[in-house]
Amino acid sequence: MNKNRLAIWCGLALGLLAIEAFAQRAPVIVPSTELARVVPSSFYFEGQTGPTQMRNAAAVRFGQRQHVIAALVDTSGYSADVRAKYEGFLITDLGININDQRLDVGAYGFGFTDDGRFNLFDISGRQLLSVAAAEDAGLRRPRPLMMVSTGDGVRLYSGRRYVTIKAR
Repeated sequence: MNKNRLAIWCGLALGLLAIEAFAQRAPVIVPSTELARVVPSSFYFEGQTGPTQMRNAAAVRFGQRQHVIAALVDTSGYSADVRAKYEGFLITDLGININDQRLDVGAYGFGFTDDGRFNLFDISGRQLLSVAAAEDAGLRRPRPLMMVSTGDGVRLYSGRRYVTIKAR
């Protein structure tokens, strides 16, 4: 009888630990009132620095201190070739998948293209990945950039186009 109770208590304890571990990794959109604390005011890319468009910034927290941050950058001071491929930055404190493509911790430039692609670059401008962006025709009020929680990940939107980001 005591062995059965011990087994039940151990099972419950393990279940609670698993639930807590999942809850710590579940994505939480950072409220706009807290964005100034986590989003940098400018971003360096290909030898140039551009100011962050804070009105077009978003962040999601996985756990207590791991963030994925995205924002558009004012590229008016950038050269034409940089402006053509780069519209914002993505910073991640944890390994993530973007549409099932692995991405390690780091800071990156990105751009959504007219042909429906999401391209990601290292800060030297070298392309690291290119994935198809989905279209959300049902999105009522698209914004230039936003993040929406999907339960186990987030959608990073540029207007109606988006990619899915999940913690690894």
